[in-house]
Amino acid sequence: MAVVNQRIPFLAIVWLLLPVWGYCQELARDTVELDPVEVAAVPMRTYAYGQRIRSLDLSAAEGPSGGSVADLLQDRTGLFIRAYGPGMAASLSIRGTSAGHNALFWNGLPVNSPSLGQADYSIFPMAGMDQVDIHYGSAGALYGTDAIGGAVHLSTSLSRDQRRKSHVKTQLGSFGNWGQEISHQQRLQSISFRTSLYRNVLANRYPYTDWASPDTPIRYQDHAAVHQQGWVQDIRADLGKAQVLQASVWLGEIQREVQPVMGSSSRDVQNDTNLRAVLDYIKNGPKTTWNIKAGIVRDHMEFNSDVNLTLQALLAAAVDWEPSARWQSRSGVRYTRIQGDLSTYSHSEQRIELYQATNYKPLDNLAFSLQLRQLLHEGQPVPFTPGVGVSWTFGKSPVQQWELLGAASKGFKVPTLNDRYWVPGGNPDLASEQSWSKELGFNQQFTNKILQFSNRLSLFHMSVDNWIIWLPEESYWTPKNVRKVVSKGLEYFMEWELKQGGWDLGWEADYAWTHTSSRSVAAGNEMDLGKQLPYVPIHKLQVRGKVKNDRFSGFVSGQYTGERFVTSDNQTALPAYSLWGAGVSRTFSWKKWVSGSVALEVHNVWNTEYQLLRLRPMPGRNFQLTIHLEL
Repeated sequence: MAVVNQRIPFLAIVWLLLPVWGYCQELARDTVELDPVEVAAVPMRTYAYGQRIRSLDLSAAEGPSGGSVADLLQDRTGLFIRAYGPGMAASLSIRGTSAGHNALFWNGLPVNSPSLGQADYSIFPMAGMDQVDIHYGSAGALYGTDAIGGAVHLSTSLSRDQRRKSHVKTQLGSFGNWGQEISHQQRLQSISFRTSLYRNVLANRYPYTDWASPDTPIRYQDHAAVHQQGWVQDIRADLGKAQVLQASVWLGEIQREVQPVMGSSSRDVQNDTNLRAVLDYIKNGPKTTWNIKAGIVRDHMEFNSDVNLTLQALLAAAVDWEPSARWQSRSGVRYTRIQGDLSTYSHSEQRIELYQATNYKPLDNLAFSLQLRQLLHEGQPVPFTPGVGVSWTFGKSPVQQWELLGAASKGFKVPTLNDRYWVPGGNPDLASEQSWSKELGFNQQFTNKILQFSNRLSLFHMSVDNWIIWLPEESYWTPKNVRKVVSKGLEYFMEWELKQGGWDLGWEADYAWTHTSSRSVAAGNEMDLGKQLPYVPIHKLQVRGKVKNDRFSGFVSGQYTGERFVTSDNQTALPAYSLWGAGVSRTFSWKKWVSGSVALEVHNVWNTEYQLLRLRPMPGRNFQLTIHLEL
């Protein structure tokens, strides 16, 4: 079926909203400010005893000064991002899994592409983002399909601060890169809203050594420009009686010249237009919290002359209740309808999920969690998905505590639309990928008036059956359930903070050792048995030191990424590399109504030549100046 280009007129929508903006400004002059009533959905970590969840600090002093979620995860965590270049397509690997084995959510809405089965983290800018949470390890019982390796949750939220706020941020960087963000937040009686607009331009005119050409000449990247713009709208209405209605809309557009591999003269282009919208009704009671959610995700992608369109519509309801101080429970149902109009096929399908999560605390220092999920995919049940976790706190005192954690869970991934229906080669008889995961964790925390530090150690083991890979057959490739993969490893996270004389000093380190290998392969690929999977570094280390006071902040960061194999037989590899960066920031205020900060950062201080993926060069030393104003 031919697909009509239905690009959403971004500027037209913003233009239509201008009269509404003006009307809200008039209302604000006669508005009486009321005390806000904070009602929020149940946090995701509530039913995840025994599992590791990390929330990244996005404050002005410690968070990113621009870039995408891909940049944030690469720079601030021990996770590995498979990026095809700065601003190019980027996928995530958690605990050695593939790009399609990690679920991405925005305000509770699953946003992985149903056609590709994965998310491109480069098209999610940090503009308008308030929180990023990472769930490490299999979480299919909590989140559904794709969460075999883990899940990432992106959130926007309106502050309880009643006063009017406006933000303007500008970034100027090396190689012709710049970004702009404008945001306004306000409360009108019981209604709060925030509007954010952003635009990013990456010329990416950086030099690199062309290792694919004779004499390895120095060239300049000449086909990797990126233009991105978007609008994020958050609205919250306090309805009284502990009820809240909140909505978020995210419209983004990105045009990219696809960076060619070294030695190639290809000139591919890709344009993406993405619409995401979610509406939540939340009601809090003495013992219960109700949440009804509706959402839509529309992804329009045009690669050269091929146009692909997918649409997901979601309706969900959940109730959390506490029968007693020892018990917590959540029951829910989620319905999803998917429509895919791709360049070679058109298909629609429906999914219904039922899930149950329960916490039990027989003792104050001992807690158990149980999660259950059943998905009906096109009326057929996907294998039942359970999960269990335990947390035992001991050695607790006024200044420190120790915690032993354990979890075991099952995960699954429904075959993608492309896997089943791509022409030629799609295989509609594919089975869902399944995983069994277990982990053991140890957590220690110490806090007093001037010093706090924590250590977290996790050991994990995961096996994935029915792993889908595409194999040659006659004159085309087709996917099959032929691979079994075992992933095992260790994760260590440490952070400390010292407060002394008006200064805060801090340090954090995040290390991951990951061994992921094939235990069964297709006939003819026996050389792959027991070998590390391609582009899964065995070692990844990230460190960051920071210092700040009322006016000044600074940081030094470093990361080490170990050797990555390019082929399944481990005959070709990319060398390990280390990157260092540093930055300083100074805040200021003027006449009580204008405040802000100026920051300067340098990345890749030692001008290291490196490649995340083979024959795809990355930039050398570069600088970024950020000016942030708050009105």
